[in-house]
Amino acid sequence: MESLSSSFLKKHTPSTPSLPPSQVLRFKICSVKIDEIPSKTSFLNPVKLDPFYDQAEPRTNPAKKLQSLRSIIFGSLDDFICKFIDLPLRASIDPKHVLSGNFSPVDELPPTACEVVEGTLPSCLDGAYIRNGPNPQFIPQGPYHLFDGDGMLHAIRIRDGEATFCSRFIKTYKYTVEREIGSPVILNVFSAFNGLAASIARCAVTFGRVLAREYDPRYGFGTANTSLALFDGKLFALAESDLPYRIKITPKGDIITLGRHESFGAPFTTMTAHPKIDPETHEAFAFRQSITFMQPFLIYFKINKQGEKQQEVPIFSLPELSLIHDFAVSKKYAIFPDTQIVMNPKNILKGMPLISVDPKKVPRLGIIPRDAVDESEICWVEVPGLKMLHAVNAWDEDRGGGETIVMVAPNVLSVEHVLDRMDLIHACLEIIEINVKEKIVKRRTLSSSNLDFAVINPAYSGKKNRYVYAAIGAPLPKISGVVKIDTSLSTADCNNCTVASRLYGHQCYGGEAIFVSRDPDNPTTEEDDGYLVTYVHNEITRKSEFIVMDAKSPTLEIVAVVRLPQRVPYGFHGIFVRESDLTNCNLNPN
Repeated sequence: MESLSSSFLKKHTPSTPSLPPSQVLRFKICSVKIDEIPSKTSFLNPVKLDPFYDQAEPRTNPAKKLQSLRSIIFGSLDDFICKFIDLPLRASIDPKHVLSGNFSPVDELPPTACEVVEGTLPSCLDGAYIRNGPNPQFIPQGPYHLFDGDGMLHAIRIRDGEATFCSRFIKTYKYTVEREIGSPVILNVFSAFNGLAASIARCAVTFGRVLAREYDPRYGFGTANTSLALFDGKLFALAESDLPYRIKITPKGDIITLGRHESFGAPFTTMTAHPKIDPETHEAFAFRQSITFMQPFLIYFKINKQGEKQQEVPIFSLPELSLIHDFAVSKKYAIFPDTQIVMNPKNILKGMPLISVDPKKVPRLGIIPRDAVDESEICWVEVPGLKMLHAVNAWDEDRGGGETIVMVAPNVLSVEHVLDRMDLIHACLEIIEINVKEKIVKRRTLSSSNLDFAVINPAYSGKKNRYVYAAIGAPLPKISGVVKIDTSLSTADCNNCTVASRLYGHQCYGGEAIFVSRDPDNPTTEEDDGYLVTYVHNEITRKSEFIVMDAKSPTLEIVAVVRLPQRVPYGFHGIFVRESDLTNCNLNPN
C-alpha cells in the first residue's frame, strides 16, 4: 500500500546522467565532524528509548571528518530550526517515539553465517529472501517519520540448507551525499513541514543548499526504502519518491548497490514502489506521479521483457495530486485508486503538512486498458467507503455478457490515521467486482480482521487466484502473525474466509510473509503448495529469527527457524529470489 532525514557511510559514486562540463555540480569535502544528538528538542510526548537497544547497539553519526564551512553553516541553521522554530513534535514525527524498541536503527552487517536452530531449510529456498525497510543513517535531530528512513536491505542467502545473513544500506544518491557531508542534507517529505515558520525556514535552507551545490536534485532524493522487484533479469530496490536502484546479491551473500536506474525516467521523475510483473509475458507495469505539482499528476507506462520503457500515458483526468501508493493489473486492465490522501503545496503556507487527508473526498477507481497508448479509454468510478492503499491481485471474468474485473485489496477503514496514528489503523480485506461496461462496483468482505501487507503465489499475478496470505496488525505497523484467506469461500453472507492462521507468539512480531512455491517449474503444482517466509523479532529476548511456514498446513506450521546474528528492525516489503535468478542478475551487465 501503496500508502510515500537522514543517511550513512561508504564511498560510492552514484550512476548519474552525463552532463556538459559546465553543468556538472561538484563539491569538495574538506573534513567531517560527528553531529551530537541535540540536548534540547521540543517534544509533545517524550518517549524514552529502550535502554537495552541503545546500549546494545549504540548509534553514532559516521566517522569524524571536518566539514566545509558551507556545510557547517547549513548544519547550524538546521540545528536552530529544530531547537527554536519547530512546533512541539507529534508522536508520529517524534524520533524518541518513532525509533523506540525494534524500530531503532542498526548498523550494517557483512555476510555472517547463521545457525538453523529448528527443522531444515527446504531445497526450494535456495536463493535469497530480502526485506526492505527504513533505517536512518543519522540519529534525527528534529522531526522524523517512519517513512523517512534510509533504505536498508536485510538478506538471508540460502544454499544447500545453510544460511548467511547480511544487512546493508542502499547506497542512494541521498545516502552518499549525506554520508560524505556527515549530516542530513535532503528534506524529508513526511516530517519536515512542522508548522509555518519551520516549513518556510527548511525550504529556504534547502534552496540555499541547491544553489551552493551541496547536492543536485536532478540525481534524485529518495531513500529506496519500501520494496523490491525483479524483472528483466535485474533486481531493484524501490520507493515512490525516486527512480529504482539496481542491486545484486553476491554468491557469498553480500548486498551491492549498482546505481540508480535512470533509463526508467528523466531527471525529476519517479516510479512506483509497486510495479506489477506478468509472470507469463515478463512485462512490468508501473506508474509515476508528478513531484513538480503540475499536471499530469499520474503517468502510466509499461516496461517490455527486454527492460525497455515504453511510451508513457499521461492521465490528465486526475484533477489533483492524490497519493497513489499501489495499483492493480489484470490481463486486460490497470486499476488506479484515487485516494483521500492528497498532496498540496498550499498546505505549507497554512502551516500544515504537505500530505494530508481530505475526508470529504469520494474515493474513485480509474480503469484503463492495460496496453493503452493514451487515456481516451479510461473511466473513473466513484466507490464511497473504499480507502485502498495496497492491491493484492486482479483478474478478468466474463459475466452476464459484460466484462468484470475482480480485485482483492485491503480497505483502510481509518485512513485519516495513516500518517499520524498508524496504531489506530484498521484494514479489512475485500473482494471488489467492477462491471466495466455498466461502471458498477460490488464489494464483499473476505475478513473483517485487521489485515494488510497481503501477498499471493506470484505465479498467479494478473489471473484468478484462490489463496491470499495477509499480515495481522497488532496494531500496525507491528505484525503479530499471518492468515491464509480462501477467496473461493466469499459470499454475501460470509465475511470471514480465513482457513489457516499462525501467531508468532507473546511479544513476537514479524512482517509481510512472502510465498515461495515448492516446485515453481512444475505447472501442475497446486497454488498453495509452498512456504511462507519472514523475519520475526522477539521483544523479550531482543533477538530476531528467519522462519519458514508450510503454506498448506491448517496451522501454517513452522518447518524451519534460523537464528540471525543481528536483530532486524520492523520494516516494509520483501521478495524471494531463486538461485537461478540471482545468477542471472549477477551475469546481466546492463
